[in-house]
Amino acid sequence: MSDTGDEDFMARRDAARERLDRIFGSKGGDADDRRTWFEEVYDTAGGDPAAVPWADLKPKEKLLGWLARHPGEGRRAIDIACGLGDNAEAISAAGYCTTAFDLAQGAVDWAQARFPNSSVDYLQADLFSPPVEWRGAFDLVHECYTVQALHGDLREKSYSAIASLVKPGGTLLVISRSRGEGEEASGPPWPLMPSEFARFEGEGLRLVGSNPYIVERPGRIIPHVIAEYRRD
Repeated sequence: MSDTGDEDFMARRDAARERLDRIFGSKGGDADDRRTWFEEVYDTAGGDPAAVPWADLKPKEKLLGWLARHPGEGRRAIDIACGLGDNAEAISAAGYCTTAFDLAQGAVDWAQARFPNSSVDYLQADLFSPPVEWRGAFDLVHECYTVQALHGDLREKSYSAIASLVKPGGTLLVISRSRGEGEEASGPPWPLMPSEFARFEGEGLRLVGSNPYIVERPGRIIPHVIAEYRRD
């Protein structure tokens, strides 16, 4: 497994970003455009995780901290846009009966290959037309970096689509890059503004807590927020 912090890995990642930014659909577009772009990311990666810009090859530290305080004890969880599976595996290891899905079949196949003995149920699915039985079905819905990758109409639809998966009494955990209200963003990604985090409250969820933090990258400090919501 490659170290995402080594210079060679980061050089390959930068080259992949430049290549992917030239593919139609990278800057937004309709649902078909974005589907094609995400599929292209995995199909052209050639098995190199450096070519998947959001693949850290480890679960998010803030997610691990939250899971340590909120073990699953057999409750149901879903990981949205699971990518290569690291966050889903962490959720499962914390005791949740975990479903994980991605729009790109290539991501699902790759995650299953990385974790062949996993108890996670990896599936190809579309956030905007999920299986009917998923509606209001999950005690924990984990959303990490999905909304920030969307623009325009798809972004507008994403808040209700994500919130619809949370069962009564359940939790939505959102991890995202953040920006100030009205601050311009040249994405992708397009970090979330405070008014956009508040959209989940407009979908019938109650904000339990919201904590800003930073992620440091070479030459960059990237603002983030982890926010927890509850459907009472």
